[in-house]
Amino acid sequence: MTYAFSPGRPFTEDFRAVGAEQVARAVAVLKDQPAGVHEAIHDARKNFKRLRSLYRLVACDAPLFQKQENARIRDVARNLSTVRDAAALVENASYLREHAASEEQQLALDKVCSILADRRDRIAEGETDLEGKIDSTIVICEQALAALTHVSFDDGRRESAGRLAKGWRRTLSRAARARAACETSTEAELLHELRKRAQDYRMHLGLLREAWPSAMQAKRAETKELVDVLGHLNDLATMTSLINEEPELAGDSQNQAHLLSAVITRQEDLRLEALQRAAAVFLDDPGSESRTIELLWLEAGR
Repeated sequence: MTYAFSPGRPFTEDFRAVGAEQVARAVAVLKDQPAGVHEAIHDARKNFKRLRSLYRLVACDAPLFQKQENARIRDVARNLSTVRDAAALVENASYLREHAASEEQQLALDKVCSILADRRDRIAEGETDLEGKIDSTIVICEQALAALTHVSFDDGRRESAGRLAKGWRRTLSRAARARAACETSTEAELLHELRKRAQDYRMHLGLLREAWPSAMQAKRAETKELVDVLGHLNDLATMTSLINEEPELAGDSQNQAHLLSAVITRQEDLRLEALQRAAAVFLDDPGSESRTIELLWLEAGR
């Protein structure tokens, strides 16, 4: 099964199956670790993100379930985040190096990449209880699977379409508020909120893609580009905070100056790009688009 609903299937059965697949995939990759432990953790965390987005779509009809399971999955993902977050900083430094404004800046960023890579490796070596964390995560995944078997919905065709429309409207309304906040502020937290809302929208486009496959796929691609830009912005903000706390990670003062100059330049460019992309992605009124989704789902289920 894929991460998508089927219009002709009972909603409860479909919801449980889609959710269970994400949990099962997370457990499988954590157990088998085909590309190594750290890649397994990265893949499992992606499954957890899909699961949380799935649950947000039904928050209006299953608020207690969504609140409890969102907290469960959020906490277990955080438990596995230390090494992955350190690796993401190395990737972000490499991204900055690709956009270096001069050879001197590129050399400085080479040094930063090397320092951050050493830090990542030290953190990985210090994770002495990583297998224990993975074992506890698998146990929590089993609890999440059990919780899925108890959630149920009205499976009527109109009720299901209405439920999806409510979830869609909620997603878009939250995105609209986040976007409006970013128009008047450069705070990293607000941009991160917009990223989370855009990520939910992308996931929901995938879940309902059977309603209009070609249009949903095009919109998903457009939204992914927005998510990627906002992701770079979030990574840059995280790096800036870390360097402020531990300036030695940037090397000497000259390296720090080059790093901050590169960060500021990219942040300005990326923020402008993000706002332009967000305006295109979230163009339609949430109420109008959600009504369209309801009609499309009803038609697809005939």
